[in-house]
Amino acid sequence: MTKLSISSLFLMLVLSYLSDGAIGKVNLKEVDRKLKQLNKPAVKTIQSEDGDIIDCVDIYKQPAFDHPALKNHVIQMKPNFDVKEEKPSTTAESSKLVVSQTWRRSGSCPEGTVPIRRIRREDLLRTNSIDRFGRKPQEIVVSKSNTTNQIDGHSPFINNTKLSFPTMANRSAAVLVTVGYNYIGAKADINVWNPQVEANDEFTTAQIWLKAGPGDNFESLESGWTVNPHLYGDRRTRFFAHWTKDSYKTTGCFDLTCSGFVLTGTEITLGGAIDHISSHFGQQYKITVGIYMYSLMVDFQDPKTSNWWLKYGSDIPVGYWPAATLMSYLKHSSTLVEWGGQVYSPNVKKKPHTRTAMGSGDFASGLFGNACFIRNPNIVDYSLALKYPEWVGAWADEAYCYSAYNYQKSYGTLPVFYFGGPGQNHNCP
Repeated sequence: MTKLSISSLFLMLVLSYLSDGAIGKVNLKEVDRKLKQLNKPAVKTIQSEDGDIIDCVDIYKQPAFDHPALKNHVIQMKPNFDVKEEKPSTTAESSKLVVSQTWRRSGSCPEGTVPIRRIRREDLLRTNSIDRFGRKPQEIVVSKSNTTNQIDGHSPFINNTKLSFPTMANRSAAVLVTVGYNYIGAKADINVWNPQVEANDEFTTAQIWLKAGPGDNFESLESGWTVNPHLYGDRRTRFFAHWTKDSYKTTGCFDLTCSGFVLTGTEITLGGAIDHISSHFGQQYKITVGIYMYSLMVDFQDPKTSNWWLKYGSDIPVGYWPAATLMSYLKHSSTLVEWGGQVYSPNVKKKPHTRTAMGSGDFASGLFGNACFIRNPNIVDYSLALKYPEWVGAWADEAYCYSAYNYQKSYGTLPVFYFGGPGQNHNCP
């Protein structure tokens, strides 16, 4: 048999296998159905230089309106209120604001459309469950006796009160946290890095969380940057948004991989690669991320129109979560805000530990130019002003793997929160 005929026979066998409709655990017919559901018809298509395809989709035909409760939703085209921002003294170290994404160098979307990163067949073929594509794995709460936390008393103290956080088996976090008020907004400048992710099914983030509800069934709105090869198919640093109504059990997702988040802007796409990355002892880059419930700022008595707006940069509206429809607790306010990093891996809090890094991959003690930082971690309460929280506490699940340090350089300046680490090292075997 010739070499050509052997190749032809192999190709025929592959095509025959695929025609049966399944590859591994994923049914190809289900893949195609899901792709049709996720990828709406494009008015214009942009081929980004980084390999992404950005579809400019009619704003009224975006995935949000696949949600049964949003069939008759009226789009709020822009926020109807701006918060007052306090301007206290900060540290002198300079960093540049990243105001665009890589795809913008290849084109822009016209008015009346929204930019959506196209999901491809290979993205869905990486998942074990089409129905859970784009979701964070469910948080598994375990007792301390089943974990390998290396230090005792790692919980933060806020206003002389020790907070108790559930211990998650598959996540390790290093965060700055505030509680004690009802929050209707949060914002931060987040230093941008490209940390190592050891395995394709792991991810690392630097982000903001706004949460409400019971600890075992909380609601959460989140945004920042991530390196997530399982979701995106590469190890680029990307801007993301995420939500859940039930601790990641059955609701919510990253970006637009499920219906719910309403896009309104043309400048930023969820899941798009960030244009500039910081370097050790070199130029530092940051993104500014803010999440605000503007409707309650205007009328405290009208939660029916409560939308949590996501803003990028100085003042670029990306879109919003319709909380009156999606949420129960968060349609009123958030009761806990966190800023910092998180690593997801089946190999956190056990030995051998994952080598997936958080932040820059350096510990918080490296400070500016080495460690990842969050500057101006502001909240909005019913005073309607962006301000540094009255009470904060720093907390790390595994301080010898990933650390947290709220550093104040001098009296009268705001602290800068540093966090991160390499994962596995001689102190974190």
